[in-house]
Parts: sequence; C-alpha cells; structure tokens
Amino acid sequence: MHAVKLAFYLIGLIILSFGVTLTIKSDLGAGPWDALNVGLSNTIGFTVGSWVIIVGLILITVNAFLLRNKPDIFAVFTIVIVGGLIDFWLLYVLNELEPNTFFIKLVVLILGLLFLSFGISVYLQAKYPLIPIDRFMLAIQHRLKVNLMMAKTIAELIALVLALLFRGPIGVGTIIIAFSVGPFVQFFFPKVERFREKWQ
Repeated sequence: MHAVKLAFYLIGLIILSFGVTLTIKSDLGAGPWDALNVGLSNTIGFTVGSWVIIVGLILITVNAFLLRNKPDIFAVFTIVIVGGLIDFWLLYVLNELEPNTFFIKLVVLILGLLFLSFGISVYLQAKYPLIPIDRFMLAIQHRLKVNLMMAKTIAELIALVLALLFRGPIGVGTIIIAFSVGPFVQFFFPKVERFREKWQ
C-alpha cells in the first residue's frame, strides 16, 4: 500500500513538473506562481527550481501563521523534489525547446496544461503533504471563511501581482492556466482515483 502511494506521489510530481516546464517554455505566459519563480530567477538570479523551493519555504511559514499551526515540515520534501525536477526539465531536457510560431507555442502550452493538471491529479492520490501553494489556498479559505474557488482566486491574484512586480512571463497563457487547471484536475482526478483503487 505504501509503495503504491509513494509511486503515485513521485510519478505525479514528475508529470506535474514536466507540465510546469512546458508552460514556461511555451513563451505565452506561465501560471501565476510559476511566472513569479521565473521572474525572481531573471531578476535576482538562481535557477527557477531554486525559487520554487525558496518561495515554498516562505509559504510553509505563512501557512503555519494563517492556520495557527506548526510548519508542515514534510512539505519541504515535496517542494525540494518539485524544484529539482523543474530544473532538470528546464536545464537538461527541454533547454533547447524554443517554439517559434504562435501555433507551436499554443500546442506546447496546452500540452503543459494537460500534463500539469494530470500530474496534480496523480500526486494528490497519495494524500501526502500538499505543495505549499495548495496549502496556502486552504489557509486563505480557513482564515477568510470563503469558498475554495474564492480562496484559489485570491491566492492566484497574490502570485500574479508579485509576478508582475518581478517581471515574470505573464501572458494569455497565464489566463488560460489560471482558469483551466481546476476544471482539468476535476476531470482527471476521479479517473486516476478509479485506476489507483485497482492497485490497493
């Protein structure tokens, strides 16, 4: 049982990070949090994956404050894995991917969105510590007493403002990702869940 959960967790993070990398490489605008990490990398230095880890550590602290709870130490493992994988895809596997027409950019963006959403659906099956961004959404919901969609919107807007401040890659892709990830996760999750249940 634990081996199955671990497999879903790791495979999900691999797929998720691949999707994130494709959205960044599409050059049409990454998701708000990913745009923030790219903007920080371009403005201050360090790799995008390093900023995934740094921003994640900050969010773990913020989440602990908002939830009035101890920091989710186990979530550190999740962000270190995701940060390392994003650097792996960006720097070693897809480093030469440079879409040069709008159509190819759009195809790369959509593929990224699908991989990202599917990866989230897979990693959530393990019920291991959430990526701090997802925990942040739940913390906002808890403190502001709003529904999940409103909490998600507030979290994304905060990231969007920060991404704009650090000149992250904001574009039409950012809007597409912001409004599409939720519905796609909702589409993939029950299908992946049925597949997982066969392995229990």
